[in-house]
Amino acid sequence: MDWRTWHDRYELPESGLARRLQVVQQQIRTVLDNSPSGALQVISLCAGQGRDLLGVLANHPRRRDVRARLVELDARNTAVAEEAAGAARLPGVEVVTADASLTDHYRDVVPADLVLVCGVFGNITDEDIERTVGVCAQLCRTGGTVIWTRHRGAPDRVPLICKWFEERGFERRWLSEPNVDFGVGVHRFTRQPQQLALGTRMFTFVGYDVLRDAKTQARHA
Repeated sequence: MDWRTWHDRYELPESGLARRLQVVQQQIRTVLDNSPSGALQVISLCAGQGRDLLGVLANHPRRRDVRARLVELDARNTAVAEEAAGAARLPGVEVVTADASLTDHYRDVVPADLVLVCGVFGNITDEDIERTVGVCAQLCRTGGTVIWTRHRGAPDRVPLICKWFEERGFERRWLSEPNVDFGVGVHRFTRQPQQLALGTRMFTFVGYDVLRDAKTQARHA
């Protein structure tokens, strides 16, 4: 998968990615609008080109309060994100080219007020989804919010992801309707954050295309 050209579909207004982006951005705005005054720490896993967060911060009243770390492995995508952050004059945004699955990249920026896990759960195994949900209890401060996405195609894992979050002390604040082809969830952390376990890999980014092909082969085996 060429993850640089994959982002081109965001430019198509009627594409599922473009519609999902609008929903995620609205939920980010809601979190920022309702956050108490003062500094806000945000982290984004597998941030891609940062379109979700940067598209909101560019003209949001809290833009100067946000200190964000965007972690993305593809250097072509981080170059786009860095350019966008610079053009929007967002000095509080740090773009890191690295493996977002490794907890070490968040050691000095957690617990966070907002954790973005968008475009991740559809590209990793169910076991890794559950593991990542568990680590979110180390990434989020009490009262912090996780915004996450997952496609609704069969098998629909959105209800199960909600269950995993809620078993770990996250309160469901909002969930997109089931009649669209993508799921967006918003969960608020109600417990005390756990200490970040360094040297931990949350997930292996497999890619939805590889997972899809593997399921197809298994059905025909």
